[in-house]
Amino acid sequence: MKTLYVRIVFTFMFVALVSGIIAFLFSNLYYHAKLKEYNEDKIKEIANEIVYLYENSEGINIHEYLTSVAKMNFQLYLVDQNMVGVQFGDPFRHYELDGSIIQSVLDGHTYHGISEFKSNLFVTGFFKDDVKNSIGVPIKVNGGLEALFVRPNVEKQFGEMRIVFSLILGLTFFISMLLIVIFATFLVRPIKKLTKATRKIASGNFDFTFDSQRSDEIGALAKDFERMAKSLQKVDEMRQEFVSNVSHEIQSPLTSIQGFTKAIRSKMGSEEETDRYLAIIEKETSRLSSLSKQLLMLSSLDKEVKAVKKSSFRLDEQIREVVLLTEWEWSKKGLRMELDLPELVIEADKQLLFQVWMNLLTNSIKFTEVDGSIYIDITVDEDIIVSVRDTGSGISEEELPQIFDRFYMGDKSRNRTKSGSGLGLSVVKKIIELHGGFIIVESELGRGTKFTVRLPR
Repeated sequence: MKTLYVRIVFTFMFVALVSGIIAFLFSNLYYHAKLKEYNEDKIKEIANEIVYLYENSEGINIHEYLTSVAKMNFQLYLVDQNMVGVQFGDPFRHYELDGSIIQSVLDGHTYHGISEFKSNLFVTGFFKDDVKNSIGVPIKVNGGLEALFVRPNVEKQFGEMRIVFSLILGLTFFISMLLIVIFATFLVRPIKKLTKATRKIASGNFDFTFDSQRSDEIGALAKDFERMAKSLQKVDEMRQEFVSNVSHEIQSPLTSIQGFTKAIRSKMGSEEETDRYLAIIEKETSRLSSLSKQLLMLSSLDKEVKAVKKSSFRLDEQIREVVLLTEWEWSKKGLRMELDLPELVIEADKQLLFQVWMNLLTNSIKFTEVDGSIYIDITVDEDIIVSVRDTGSGISEEELPQIFDRFYMGDKSRNRTKSGSGLGLSVVKKIIELHGGFIIVESELGRGTKFTVRLPR
């Protein structure tokens, strides 16, 4: 009973068996409640007809007459005034009959044995071969009354039909079990395929296909499983790429630090070169520190360990603060900063949104050429809309869908000098999504880039 296939087969068998028992039970109840009296009335009419024909015929011997009647598949039992009984036709299995019943019939009353006969619930009285289970009527023989007990010979009347019905029931049960076994195989087969596919996924193999053309629940499960597998494959590829990128981003500054440290320790260079080496080491350690902070923030946001702590603050003031903090960087390049920031109070996580504006603005400063411009403005409709636009180098159409991927850095040739870890925009997107908003980007090579953030009011 461990496999689903065996459980399904035994469940269907059990259901078929229980259904048969319940059906048999209700059939017997229906017989006792509805058909028993109807059956008795029919037999009573036959018994009265037998008596009528005999009593209205002259010169007929009672024994010869009842023998002839018995040949028409009836069981008859005739009892005279001396309580002596004679059997006609096939014998009854039991002849025990209370003397008061016989005497009542001899006195001219009818015995309703079929309706009064007590039988088990699972064996209908119709098939009980007993004198008690018969109709008793008085019959006038040679001027005196005798008791005639009549019942049909069920074995002869319905013997072949009982065999036929038994055969039908047996074959029905056998064929039902056979079909259950066959259909259970088809039912379990896709689940077995899902099990094999699960094992493949667990071992890191995502190369499998499903016949997901079925329109039932199994088909829906297969389609959902296939989607889940593709999602897991993508996650696995992202994980591998993530590890590779992190390793590369860490290895590069470490290599620089190691090389320049050896150069300083060798004391072969001049004092100016030593200072330059130390400046490079400082820059690389700062880069490593920034990378670790970004990674920790992303990990925290992914796990939602750092919950969004909302508070009310002036959004326009926060963006102006970010512009002032980066003033040295944009003023050094001679950039023109144009702001359109109406007074606006927002309910959000102040610290996380500060990181959003800082990342977007520093990106614009990095990739905007000398004497360029950066525009920041806030508008309000159904949402709060913040846009950061620059006149920088822009992003190609092919790269736009990937810029929010972790460690993605377009134009690899420039990234070692201009860009950072490739995590900034991933952090921005995650923070905005945690606030229930979204970010879109529009860009054209040589003409600049525009980031638009929409936050719910």
